[in-house]
Amino acid sequence: MRRSGILMPVSSIPGGYGIGSFSKESYKFVDFLKKANQKIWQILPLGPTGYGDSPYQSFSTFAGNPYFIDLDQLIEEGLLTKEECDEFSYGENECSVDYAAVYNSRKVLLKKAYERSDIASCEAFAEFVRENQFWLEDYALYMAVKDELGGCSWTSWDEDIKLRKPESVAFYREKLQKEIEYYKFQQYYFLKQWMKLKAYANENGIEIIGDIPIYVSLDSADTWANPELFQLDENCNPKAVAGCPPDAFSATGQLWGNPLYTWEYHKETGYDWWIKRIGYCFKLYDIVRIDHFRGFDEYYSIPYGEPTAMNGHWEKGPGMNLFNAIKEKLGDRQIIAEDLGFLTDTVIQLVKDTGYPGMKIVQFGFDSREESEYLPHSYIRNSVVYTGTHDNDTTKHWYEVLDEQDKKMAVEYMNLKDDADACKEMIRMAYASVSDTCIIPIQDFLELGDEARINTPSTLGKNWTWRMEAGALTDELATRIRELVRIYKR
Repeated sequence: MRRSGILMPVSSIPGGYGIGSFSKESYKFVDFLKKANQKIWQILPLGPTGYGDSPYQSFSTFAGNPYFIDLDQLIEEGLLTKEECDEFSYGENECSVDYAAVYNSRKVLLKKAYERSDIASCEAFAEFVRENQFWLEDYALYMAVKDELGGCSWTSWDEDIKLRKPESVAFYREKLQKEIEYYKFQQYYFLKQWMKLKAYANENGIEIIGDIPIYVSLDSADTWANPELFQLDENCNPKAVAGCPPDAFSATGQLWGNPLYTWEYHKETGYDWWIKRIGYCFKLYDIVRIDHFRGFDEYYSIPYGEPTAMNGHWEKGPGMNLFNAIKEKLGDRQIIAEDLGFLTDTVIQLVKDTGYPGMKIVQFGFDSREESEYLPHSYIRNSVVYTGTHDNDTTKHWYEVLDEQDKKMAVEYMNLKDDADACKEMIRMAYASVSDTCIIPIQDFLELGDEARINTPSTLGKNWTWRMEAGALTDELATRIRELVRIYKR
């Protein structure tokens, strides 16, 4: 089945209160997708973000980001007033997220909404708590203790609570009852609003692609509550951490710092945690993209404490054992394998064995130094094609800064008559390719420059901040996209 969609992070949706949310503007985006005959909305991970504001380093793989809770819906329910929400400054630029401003406002406003809610007497809330007990209890306790201890990572907590000694856990559960309930309140409203938005998308023929990182953050409820799942020592400090080796992009490699899995333990438990994780994802999303898929074949292990990734080595991952277990428990599900980067024969075979579609990035095709499998003439049907992803430059700026040889190759390949048409031609090539699924970042349809880049890997600073300008999605653009769908039968 040929289909197409748009990559648009929730945080990038326009509107008030400093960051995109599950607001009326999100519903308008769904309306635009329908008008443009799109079948997919791809988003980035929805988890609560910490240091660096990256959705790929979250305090929980199950919890949702409270920043996405729509304040207007809380106003409608009488939990906040418009005046209270308008008291805050949300940053100077409506097209950029000021995370400090968002944090400072939500800290006050969501607490105020909770205190007015009488949530304890709400039967729907009680049912939500029961259904999500397997992750919610640990997450809410973790966040409440984290606040109590000044926000530091659990690895530097006092030993009794760091190691989850029963008397210490009981002490904090008792002491922080209200704070724990407040974090459950946040998650209840997050899920309630998200499921309403997802239902609206589905009713309008739009499926949601969600995105999950292969690894969880060291500073997370997942690691603290389940140390046996990870390569930690008896004091719960990592023995080794994740990253990738030196390559043409980085002479010292990338040191991500995530804890690595103890795959033998996962195997002994029938991959129970992974099945719960993926199963929960399919409650939130229709299709799941798993980031860094090659780590299931082999993963790069860096001794803990190393300043760079240079002294790491490769270890064998779980391979098909994991995906057979997932399929047995969850049935056939729509999963996309993020299989980018250097791929060995065994990774290629693993992707083939799972049957999951891999990814094709058109931008990657134009490297005049070597043969590439990213040029559209070499694609296979069982794949998902993108002009670029959230980690790439926007296509407009990418083309502008291409070196001379690569640009010459791009001009010849696209039969380009005018540089101004590069963005449109890249999109047209992606649509025309044999790939069953075509996803275009909204910035490329809008032909935006590097000011609209979402993330530059291995850098800190301006990442994850871009927001679309209000009114950018015009009827004219919807018509142009609809024409692409018609011509290329998507």
